[in-house]
Formats: sequence, C-alpha cells, structure tokens
Amino acid sequence: MTPILNVARSILGQPWHWRGGGADGRDPGFQPDDLITQLLLARGCPRDAIDQYRSPTIRSFMPDPAIFQDMDRAAERIADAVKAGETVTIFGDYDVDGATSAALLIRLLRELGLSARSYIPDRLMEGYGPSGEALVRLASEGSTLVVTVDCGAQAFEALEMAHTAGLDVVVVDHHKCAATLPSAYALVNPNRLDESNEGAAHGHLAAVGVAFLLGAALIRTLRQRGWFNSRPEPRLIDLLDLVALGTVADVAQLRGLNRAFVAQGLKVMAQRRNIGLSALIEASRLNRAPLCHDLGFALGPRINAGGRVGKSDLGVRLLTTEDPGEAREIAEELDRLNEERRAIEGQVQADAEALSAAQHNRAVAVIAGKGWHPGVIGIVAGRMKEKLGRPAIVIALDSDGIGKGSGRSVTGVDLGAAVLAAKESGLLTVGGGHSMAAGLTVAADKVDALADFLDERLASDVARATEGRALLIDAVLNPGGINPDFVHAIDEGGPYGTGWPAPRIAAGPMRIIKADIVGNGHVRVILSGDDGRSIKAIAFRQSETPLGQALLGAGPDRRLWVAGRAKIDDWGARPAAELHLEDAAWIN
Repeated sequence: MTPILNVARSILGQPWHWRGGGADGRDPGFQPDDLITQLLLARGCPRDAIDQYRSPTIRSFMPDPAIFQDMDRAAERIADAVKAGETVTIFGDYDVDGATSAALLIRLLRELGLSARSYIPDRLMEGYGPSGEALVRLASEGSTLVVTVDCGAQAFEALEMAHTAGLDVVVVDHHKCAATLPSAYALVNPNRLDESNEGAAHGHLAAVGVAFLLGAALIRTLRQRGWFNSRPEPRLIDLLDLVALGTVADVAQLRGLNRAFVAQGLKVMAQRRNIGLSALIEASRLNRAPLCHDLGFALGPRINAGGRVGKSDLGVRLLTTEDPGEAREIAEELDRLNEERRAIEGQVQADAEALSAAQHNRAVAVIAGKGWHPGVIGIVAGRMKEKLGRPAIVIALDSDGIGKGSGRSVTGVDLGAAVLAAKESGLLTVGGGHSMAAGLTVAADKVDALADFLDERLASDVARATEGRALLIDAVLNPGGINPDFVHAIDEGGPYGTGWPAPRIAAGPMRIIKADIVGNGHVRVILSGDDGRSIKAIAFRQSETPLGQALLGAGPDRRLWVAGRAKIDDWGARPAAELHLEDAAWIN
C-alpha cells in the first residue's frame, strides 16, 4: 500500500489495504494488459489461467454434465418424455433464478418439439417450493413428469405425495441438501452431500446454471438416440442470456463457469433474440446493450417484482413469449410493479432499521415485524446486511403468528447451512438456502430462540469474517486518471460481481467543490484534484451516515482521498467517468 494511504484517516474507521495490482496515480500512464493481469491475480486467478479468465468461454470452463449425481438419469427421463410427447410441467420458484431456469427448459423443450407447461406458486398463498397438493393436482390434469427448478431439494412431503400419485419428479436445484434426500425420480444439485468432488466444485452455480447443464445432457442423450437425424439440433448457447440474468440476479459467485455464463450471456443478450428480454430492456430505459450490473439492478428487480408484489408467473411468461405485443404489455406491468415494490420496500426498511438498533450485540441480526409485505423482505435483508456489516434475517409476521423470513449473509458465513440446522432442530417449519442467502418459516414465539441459535452457531464465523474488514484498493490514481479510457480498460477484467469484485480505486488528494443530496438520500459530490482536474462522484444512500455527513459538511480547505468504483455515466450527451464512493479519508 502506498504511504499516502497509510497516513490517511478513514471516515468509516476501516483500514485501506492494497489488494496487489493496478495503476499508480503518481504516474498516470499505465499498460492496460499489465493492469488486467494484476486485477485477475489479485482475485485469485492462477497465473497459468490468465488467458482463460480474461476471455472466459463456455468451452474452456464447461464440465461434462455426467459428473453430477443423477444428471444422466434426469436427462434420460426427459428424453423419454420428448420422444413420447408426454405432458410435462416445469415447476419454478417465483424469483429471477426460478423464472430464468423455467424459461430455459421451456424454450429448449419447445425447440425439441415438446410444449411444456409452467407452474409458478403464488408467494403469498402457496409459499416457497412445491406443495404436495399442487403436484397431485398437476398429475390429475395430465402431467406425467414435473421438473422443479430452483426448488425441491427439501420438499420431502410434497415429493412423497407426488410419488404416491404416480408422478415422476425431476428436481433441479442448488440449495443446501440434507443427508437424506426426498423421493424424486432424479435430483440434480451440485450441493448434494453425496456429490463427487468434481460436482461439488460447482456448488456456486445458480439453479439456471444447473438447468443449462441439464439441457446439455438432454441434447447429448437425444443425439445418441438419433433424435436429430431428421430435425435440427437446438443451439443451447442461444439461451445463455437467461443463464446470465439468473446467475447475476441470484447473487451467485462470478468465478469459474459462472464467469463464462455471464460473459457470453451478455453477448447473446445484446443481440436481442429473446423478445421478452428485449421488451424488458426497453421498459428499463436502457439505451445500450446491458452490462453485468444492469442484470442485478435493472432487469432482475423487474422480473422479481412479479413474484414479490404482482403475479408470480409474469417473469416466466415474459421470458417465453414469442408475441411482441404480449412481451411489451408484461414488461410495462413489471416496470409498474417494480415502482410499487420500491415504495413498500422503503417503509419496511425504515421499520427494520429502527428495530435493529436494539440488536447491536447479535452476530446475526434477526428483525421481525408485523404486517410487513413478505415480498420485499429479501431486499430489505440485503440492505440491512450492508448497513450492519453482518448477516441479517428479516421476518414478516402475519396475523396468525407465522413469520416468513429471508436472510442475506456476508462472505465467510454459511447462512444456508445454519438455517437448515435450525430447521432440523425444530425451530423452523421450513428452512434452507445457500451460503449467502436463506429463506425460512418460523412461529412468532420462536423468533428469539432462532436468534439465540444463530448466535451460538455463527458468532465465531461472523467474528472472523468481520474482524479483518478492510477496504481493499486495486489502484491509486490522480483525479485525471479517472476517465472513460481507464474504466473501459478495467472492464476487460470482468464480469464483476459477487466473489469477483469490481476494482476499487483510491484517488486524491482532492477538495470538495460542491456536495448536495439527490434522489433517495444519495450524496452527489464534485471533487477537484491537485492536478487541476475535477471529477463527479456519488455516495448512494449515504446522506445520514458518517460518510455522507462528512462530505456534506466539509469546507473547501480540507483535502482528502476518496475510494470507490469507477463507472461510466452515459446519461449525458458524452459518456463520462464518475466515482461511486465507498469511503473517504481526510489528509488535514
């Protein structure tokens, strides 16, 4: 780390550490190739895999689908259904991962000549995952095969009822599994406890990634059976736009195969082949090809809005329609529902923040409130996790004393496993998830016991994850170095996201020329450097935090360093670079 950063005093009280790579601001010139190499190495890329990670392709990262337990069995069963023209239903979760997983399989089966149905449960009326009643009803309506996507790994009772009714169920999931598996015809999940080391290495995949691998196994099975001797073989790669959207929106780690899924999926998305996605891009008012962060902050929330505050099947309908008019109508409805969701979320978050003040000594913040809309608790949990710097679970309690909860974790703390353990101990009616996110159902009189259980189980993990908190800096720049060329250069090390963080830079020394509040508590700043150059910066939702108050109250004589992510602001006539602030450090 450079000496200037060692003497700076962070406003947020966390040290700034040099991550190990990047440009030196005291010498504005840099070689982009060298910069990207250093960024990749700093994120754990093996030196002999630099080229593979710099240009991630499906071919270079794709495993043989057969390495996963039950994959070939699942592919054989679906292939039988394709050849026999069976009635197949894809049963998905109501979030983006579930919607994209279901859409991928429906579109693939359509190209194979089979028109599959979809079933997305209502979040409020049916809850998460397959119910026995729903599966039995699908069987009575003629379905002989149901494929669950992004759910089913913990559906013991429901799958037993389906088995009794003579319905074959193939489970495609990525959530934590128990030691005993439900009675599915096949259960494909890299997080099965009996998975091979090769398969378990892909436990970071979202469900849509697992569905893509199943699609590859299905095409291979049908090819071996001669199915394509007289008909064209589907281009599975054309469905990577769905895989990219589901992967990013589900906050899956962008390493290994997921990097290839997102990098190549963005290229497919830019071609606007999916009519529904194209309509959603327009409804999101994006006037360029979507970038990785657009999937998580523009497209994903709109798909989610259907399951959160609207109709649960809107996302799947949008992503599978071939009618431009229908796509436009659904996209506009999702855009409207997303605005409604924002308003609901804001109120729940304000209430949750007020209640969290009494939980400063908890390793995991467990915040419960009556009357909260269960459709926004996952978003609020994510906000609370960021605000508190530790895992957070937000629970919406209904009038019957039943709470629906959603949790978000921090790196190094496996929240899904802890929630599953709480379920097995009898504290929860329903519970499960993966390392970074979890969902649960709990009685109101057991919320405190759940908080105690999580404290005991996760306190040491949370302490380890938080005690070494620091702001990791990739590059130190003069203000003039924050320009579009630099941003485009570092984009070559992407896609960036969970598990593969976007480069964070420190810039300075600078003075604050102007600071004001815009939008929903954002602090907008104009900074001027000693090099005579000025830059725009913004600190999102920071107006009432120590960082925001310091920026707003600083006089023109105080000099500081700032740290954050360099982005392109393309709203003006000419694209310009700006800094999304995360911290600042005074020099005097």
